[in-house]
Amino acid sequence: MSERTGAGKRAERPVRITVDGESVEGIEGQSIAGVLLGSGRISWRETAVAGKPRGLFCGIGVCFDCLVTVDGVPDVRACQRRACDGDEVSSQ
Repeated sequence: MSERTGAGKRAERPVRITVDGESVEGIEGQSIAGVLLGSGRISWRETAVAGKPRGLFCGIGVCFDCLVTVDGVPDVRACQRRACDGDEVSSQ
């Protein structure tokens, strides 16, 4: 039987977002959390009371630990929002 030669594969297109003033590259279709993790960031906000670091925890939008501000809109769940080329993301 012959080998499959890339049938069904999608070309990976890069997306570039700005995170706290730093340019970060991801792949089209990744969540913002995926792009952040891929860039080596494990936390991107702090708790209001104790100042403890938070990042991705549940990955399904339930825990709200991954909140970021995207294009001026606060409280966006990074695990639920796909990264779009040109997004301006800031920590909360």
